[in-house]
Amino acid sequence: MNRRMLTKEDEAAGDEVEVRREDQDKINKFSRLHQRELNLEEELKVKHKEKEELDDISMELELADEDDTVPYKIGDAFFHLPLPQAQEMLVSSNSQIEEEVSVLEDKLSTVKDEMTQLKVELYARFGRSINLET
Repeated sequence: MNRRMLTKEDEAAGDEVEVRREDQDKINKFSRLHQRELNLEEELKVKHKEKEELDDISMELELADEDDTVPYKIGDAFFHLPLPQAQEMLVSSNSQIEEEVSVLEDKLSTVKDEMTQLKVELYARFGRSINLET
C-alpha cells in the first residue's frame, strides 16, 4: 500500500470537484463495504483455522485404537464417544465448515466486486482528489 502526500503542485493542480449527495452516498457505501470485507476476511481466517484443527484431529484419530472411546467436544461439554462415531461427527463438522467457507468466500467476492465498481465510479468523478485504496 503506497501512501504519499501530494506535492504543492499536485495539490494546486487538483480541481475542486463538488461532492454531490449521490457521491457522498457512494463514498459511505464504499466505507461500509470495506468494513464488511474486513469482517468477512476475519471470519474466513477463523473458519480456515477451525478446518485445519479438524483435519489435524482426524489425522490423530486415524492412529487411535478402534475400541477406544474418544472425548468429543459438543458445545461446552466433552462426551466420550466410540471412535467410529467420533470420526463420523468429524467428517460432518468438516463438511459443514467447508460449506460455511464457501458461503463466506462468495460473500467476500461479491463485496469486492461492488467495491471495485464504486472505485471506478468515484475515481472517474474525483480523480486524484480521493483515495480509496484499502
